[in-house]
Amino acid sequence: MDRILIEALAVDTVIGVYDWERTIVQSLRLDLSLATDIRPAAATDDLRLTLDYAAICQRIQRFADEHQFALVETFAERLAECLQREFPICWLRLIVRKPGAVPQAASVGLEIIRGTLPEEASKDRHL
Repeated sequence: MDRILIEALAVDTVIGVYDWERTIVQSLRLDLSLATDIRPAAATDDLRLTLDYAAICQRIQRFADEHQFALVETFAERLAECLQREFPICWLRLIVRKPGAVPQAASVGLEIIRGTLPEEASKDRHL
């Protein structure tokens, strides 16, 4: 399974648990790895046969504009659900970083993995 990569995507949103955070827009940094088979698109040079990363990036910013979460964990989980529901993504790895959240660190954040890679499902059936 091939993977489309989106790295260091800057997304502005209202996020945080403190009252002052609820009054400002903060920037998150996202890294995504999205599983897909690129061979049909590569064979035909047809964007419709792969994941359109521009459309995915636009959807991520729209999602961030539409929602305000206290936790980065909630943002990540709900975004992963949204992307898998709206795009043909069977598996994804999402890293969300919140720069400046802890003064001693460049950023803090988390990584989640959702879905199943087709080769993993195949392995499980043969065990």
